[in-house]
Amino acid sequence: MIDMRKFAIILALAALSVGAFAQKATPKKAEKPMKCAVTNEALNVAKATKDHMYTDYKGRRYFFCCDGCPQTFKKNPAKYAKTATSIPTPVPAKAATKKKVG
Repeated sequence: MIDMRKFAIILALAALSVGAFAQKATPKKAEKPMKCAVTNEALNVAKATKDHMYTDYKGRRYFFCCDGCPQTFKKNPAKYAKTATSIPTPVPAKAATKKKVG
């Protein structure tokens, strides 16, 4: 017969084991790395955003690695948009919270 202290310890260890397994069982979703819409070079989205190295086209935001890429993209956006990585165009905070008056 198992005494109550041993039973409590076994139960606690079992709970810890289940918790550790549950953490390992849920893998993090890997984000798709962003690339320049023209050259397909890997880029830093935060830096491209800070430097205004992006353009919005048909509801999507496309990022660029250098000063020449935005002009190239704008000459034929449909060509580059087919294969480029992009994100949905962010909604400005003011537009999202703006209420209709009257």
